[in-house]
Amino acid sequence: MADLARVLEAAAPLAYQETYDNAGLQCGDPTMEVRGVLIALDCTPAVLEEALQRGCNMVVVHHPVIFRPLKRLTGASEVEQTLIKALKNDIAIYAAHTNLDNVQQGVNRKLAEKLGLQNVRILDPKSGTLAKLITYTPPPHTQAVLQALYQAGAGRVGNYQDCSFRIEGTGTFTPGAGTNPFIGQPGEPQTVYEQRIEVLMPLYLQNSVLRALRQAHPYEEVAYEVVKLENTHQEVGSGMVGELPQPLDPAAFRQLLREELGIPVVKHTEFTRPIQKVALCGGAGSFLIGKARSTGADAYVTGDLKYHEYFEAEGRLMLCDVGHFESEQFTGEVFRDLLTANFGSTFALFIAETLTNPVRYDF
Repeated sequence: MADLARVLEAAAPLAYQETYDNAGLQCGDPTMEVRGVLIALDCTPAVLEEALQRGCNMVVVHHPVIFRPLKRLTGASEVEQTLIKALKNDIAIYAAHTNLDNVQQGVNRKLAEKLGLQNVRILDPKSGTLAKLITYTPPPHTQAVLQALYQAGAGRVGNYQDCSFRIEGTGTFTPGAGTNPFIGQPGEPQTVYEQRIEVLMPLYLQNSVLRALRQAHPYEEVAYEVVKLENTHQEVGSGMVGELPQPLDPAAFRQLLREELGIPVVKHTEFTRPIQKVALCGGAGSFLIGKARSTGADAYVTGDLKYHEYFEAEGRLMLCDVGHFESEQFTGEVFRDLLTANFGSTFALFIAETLTNPVRYDF
């Protein structure tokens, strides 16, 4: 299971979950061998029963089972019943929630694909997730050091990789007693030609990048600086925005939502202008209404909007509430594609048939 968790967390790092969230392994032995995986949006006793019927000993879900602290396990709530059933049957539960929402190839990208959006990008990129690493190397070793940093995850900017900046200069040092310097002898002042290397790195990879630096650098003592940046990370953040291939009138756009999402109804605000630029956020996305408005979106698609939040459209865009479950219903495909690409037929893999949406519609 540790290998499976590593793949999930490489695609959706736990560091990118919101502070209120609880993504990751919910219960189970992290060293166990996975025989089969059932994928679902939520984990309930009924989902666990399906896992048992299919011979799966792991359930991968979007919504964490343990979202609020638990003081006891007595079966008094559905959450407690779910955990007890999982533990009794040796079924592990793993959740990738807002960390999967906040990455480029996550929940919102899949929803955008279903709606046929083009030129898709993060609606509200996060800041404070990047750092700049600065270090100094003798020129013959610069490339080896850079390759080690790249392999550890540094040097990526958008769709570009192996990105760095170099400045040539002079370094000075005097090795102390008991040292084993790469250049010179203890007690002898040294003046050396060096290159200053700068690379970007995600903050959550800082420890592994620094470990790679120390292993690849020829110096006994490696001089480096880590500078936290306020730059926005264009591949990490909330929601997505893109464009339809052709403008649609509002009624036709709502029909597109009903057809592609398989939903009977769309709650929406009044809007008369054509729809082409579309912002979206799977789940409860009212916090991004202002951002969607500021990007010039013609429509904003999300779930769980409250009455007074509809007024925030201000006549500048059409708010479309398609439902929480409905906006995230394709998350299973994200998990399936990721696990299939990395593990192939190593273990059985299923998307749950058990419906976990608690909302029903009468007409």
